Amino acid sequence: MPAARPRLLYVTDLAYQARGRRYCDEDIHLASRLRAHFDLALCHPLDVAALMDGFDAVVVRNSGPVLGYQRAYDDFRARALAAGTRVYNPLTGKADMAGKQYLLELTAAGFPVIPTVDRVADLDRLPAAERYVVKPKLGADSLGLRIVPGSRLAELSAGDVLIQPCVDFAYEVSFFFVDDDFQYALYAPDPRRRWELKPYRATAADLEFARRFVDWNDLGHGIQRVDACRAPDGGLLLVELEDLNPYLSLDALPEEARDAFVTAFTASLSRFVQVAPAHGQVCGVRPDERGPGESGDEAGRVAQRA
Repeated sequence: MPAARPRLLYVTDLAYQARGRRYCDEDIHLASRLRAHFDLALCHPLDVAALMDGFDAVVVRNSGPVLGYQRAYDDFRARALAAGTRVYNPLTGKADMAGKQYLLELTAAGFPVIPTVDRVADLDRLPAAERYVVKPKLGADSLGLRIVPGSRLAELSAGDVLIQPCVDFAYEVSFFFVDDDFQYALYAPDPRRRWELKPYRATAADLEFARRFVDWNDLGHGIQRVDACRAPDGGLLLVELEDLNPYLSLDALPEEARDAFVTAFTASLSRFVQVAPAHGQVCGVRPDERGPGESGDEAGRVAQRA
């Protein structure tokens, strides 16, 4: 059973360099607030597997793209599953936590996502476009992302990639949830400056859109960021559903909204450490299933992440 003051191992890479963002500032702020309620230790992602047994839960925050430490992440994931370790976010995520296959699944199911295929032979399933985005299914931080003219798609060699039409969107907007509860939204008025964010007043229709993906993922606990773009027809299309270590852009919020998020996050963690997972079944998936994770960056006006 958890101690009177639960012990949290907070996973972060304070030295990670991200375009347009300072991950370390966000985690320093969150850690300073959480210490009022938990016994907290910060840990680099390379060290978490060796240290996690001494804590009531592992909290994965701004740990950077998993591709940078894939072997260590796989080891951590396997050990956590085998031991029934509480991991926040839970490792049951079906979105970016498990790669980008979900974009194909959601496209096939008729969800409002940027249309996606993984074979040149299936291009007839996409809207015609002059340019296409080609990116690896296990990409991160725009690694491997290419913009390819339609006339050159036939030259692509077979590989584990996704193909999407370039979307000339008006702006990108992100919706942030804690335990299925909406917290705030931010948007980038200038598509060329993805991380110059401002508070966004979400409409009922916007929230209905975002909740469809949160409900589909069915995490139960944790933080999720639903990234979308405003398409030329005025509707929203999903860009990605970040369910492993979503950057929160707390510095773009007014103080009252930032405090409200921290309160919700703290309450969620307090509830989470009371959960008693069955041994070896904490995530409901096989230990050998891999979750590559992601931290998204844009390439110009393209509304897709690698």
